[in-house]
Amino acid sequence: MNAFLQLLKASGAHPPVGTWISSASPIVAEAIGCAGFDWGVVDMEHAPIDIMGVVQLLQALSGTKMLPVVRVPWNDAVVVKRVLDAGATTVLFPFVQNADEARRAVAATRYPPDGVRGMAGMSRASRYGTAANYIKTANQQIGVIVQLETVQAVEQLERVAAVEGVDAIFIGPADLSASMGHVGNATHPAVMDLMSQAVQRCKALAKPVGTLGATPELVAQYRAAGFDYVAVSSDLGLMMRSAQAALAALRTRDTEHVHLLSSGTHSATGQ
Repeated sequence: MNAFLQLLKASGAHPPVGTWISSASPIVAEAIGCAGFDWGVVDMEHAPIDIMGVVQLLQALSGTKMLPVVRVPWNDAVVVKRVLDAGATTVLFPFVQNADEARRAVAATRYPPDGVRGMAGMSRASRYGTAANYIKTANQQIGVIVQLETVQAVEQLERVAAVEGVDAIFIGPADLSASMGHVGNATHPAVMDLMSQAVQRCKALAKPVGTLGATPELVAQYRAAGFDYVAVSSDLGLMMRSAQAALAALRTRDTEHVHLLSSGTHSATGQ
């Protein structure tokens, strides 16, 4: 069975926590994997990651507990085929708008007669031809997550979730908020309300649903709303936030130090 789906089933009341791999760096990916995240998204959509980059990132993560999910740049069978050959076992499809697009996504991950994935005998996925019966068993090992990112897509949630082979739903807050007229405000009450409604609709279908939040505080709200798996920020986001916090703290201390020196000088001179 697919390892990511097993993680979701085993998590119980504690939603698995992940993050985004946006740096395109195997070293950074390996480090963030060692930090203890349950899962992570290798993002080809908004990061400079090509197929060789996917291979290198998957290799880097293989020595950590982080389970990789590869987000393809688009619902394109050619890209999906190459990502799967590179060793991806769970694929996140961005901007799925309806059931037809969901069916196309699933088909791209399946060998015939269940889909349209092209066959290759000497791929990393089959351990270069050494994995017994890989082609016969691969269809059952691949996980498919579809990302709903607009109001129109969320309206189609039940139809999309009913597509055979769709294993989980992912709600994209940033694009969803933009489609609602709240660009750059993913925490607008209307956006949060629609996301909460989507969670309840997924619960009624027994379909896992996840999302991404920029901060631990926001992710805590998503967990309270019932999301089954959550991601916080990205490797770059976490690095930048930590770097900026360290600089701010040091600059605050520098300002305080200068103020103390200035106060001491005034006191010594009686001014």
